[in-house]
Amino acid sequence: MSAVMAVVTAEPCVHTLHVPGTFHCERGGVLHDVVLTYSTYGQMSPSGDNVVWILHPLTCNAQPMDWWPEFVGPGKAINADEHFIVCVNSLGSCYGSTGPDSINPATDSPYHTDFPLITLKDVVALHEQVRAHLRIEAIHLGIGGSYGGQQLMEWMCRAPDLFAYACVIGAGARQSPWAVALNETQRMAMESDSTFGSGNEGAGQRGLAAARSLAVMSYRSQRVYNTTQAEANDEVCDGYRASSYQRHIGNKFTRRFSACAYWTLTKAMDSHNVGRGRGSIRNALAAVRTRVLFVALQDDLLFPVDEVRGTADMTPGAQFAVIDSDYGHDSILTHARDISLRIVRFIADSVSREEALA
Repeated sequence: MSAVMAVVTAEPCVHTLHVPGTFHCERGGVLHDVVLTYSTYGQMSPSGDNVVWILHPLTCNAQPMDWWPEFVGPGKAINADEHFIVCVNSLGSCYGSTGPDSINPATDSPYHTDFPLITLKDVVALHEQVRAHLRIEAIHLGIGGSYGGQQLMEWMCRAPDLFAYACVIGAGARQSPWAVALNETQRMAMESDSTFGSGNEGAGQRGLAAARSLAVMSYRSQRVYNTTQAEANDEVCDGYRASSYQRHIGNKFTRRFSACAYWTLTKAMDSHNVGRGRGSIRNALAAVRTRVLFVALQDDLLFPVDEVRGTADMTPGAQFAVIDSDYGHDSILTHARDISLRIVRFIADSVSREEALA
C-alpha cells in the first residue's frame, strides 16, 4: 500500500488504491492484489474533524454526486466547502473495485462465477484499508442507505468509537429471511439464463434483466405502481404500461451493471448480521458509541419501518425517524433532500444537548 495520502481537491476526484498481497475473505476465499476505486471531495481539516464517509447502495458507484445530487454537492447538506467526503466502491462491484469482472491472476482471465463469496465484513475490512491510506483517525459522519446502511452498521460494530455521528437509512441489524428470499429469487432468475457466467459478450443479460425487474418491485410501493402505471381506459387487454415498464427497467439495468457482480453483491447483502461473531445482535449494538439516526421509509417492502425501529431500539441513544413517501425503499434516492434535512437537524440537536450538559 502506498504510504502517500491521495491528493484531494475542491472538485470530486476518483482514485485507485492497490492493496498488495493476499486478502482472506471471511468465508474462506482468497483474493490477491485487491484494487479499490474511491472518490474524495473537499479537503480534510487540520484537525480531521470534517470527514463524511458515504457508503453507497447496492448498484451505485463511488461518486455520490451522480446518484445523490439533492444531498451531496455545492449548497447541499454535504458539500466540499465544509466536509471532506469519501465514498468507496464496494468490493465485488463493477465500478472499478475488484469484482467478478476483474482478472483472476491465477488464470489471467476474468473471475466471473469463480469470484469468491464475500460478506459485508470483507467489504468493511477494505474500507479500513482506504481509511488507513488517507490517514483518517476519526469520521465525523457516516451515511449509508440500504446496502450502504448495512455496511455502516457492520463498521460501527467493528469500530464502536470511529464515527461521531451516523445515519442508517432503510437498513437494520441483519438481512431478514424475507429480504434473503427476494434476493435468492433474483439469483434463480439469473441462473436460469444459460449464458450466465459463460464469459461471452452479453452473458447473463436476460437473467439480469428479469432479476432487476423483480427487485424494483420490492423498491417501490403498490401505490406508486397503481398511480404511475395505470391504463388510460378500461379497454386495454394486453400491452400494459406496467408490462412495458418492467421490461424497460430490466433491460436498461443490463447496460450499466454486470450479472456476476449483481449475483455477488446480493450474496454479500444476505450475509449481513452484526451479531455474527459477537454473541448476539443485542451484544453487538450495545457496544456502539456512535450517535445514530435510523431513518425508515414509509411503505418500504424490503426493510419495513418496524424492522428499522427494532434496530434503533437496541442501539444505545439512537434516534428514529420515518420519511413519509409513496416510493418505499426508493425514497433513499427520491427523497434525498428530506433525509438530508433530518440529518442536519439530528446533528444540530445532538450538539445542543451536549452543550447543555457540558
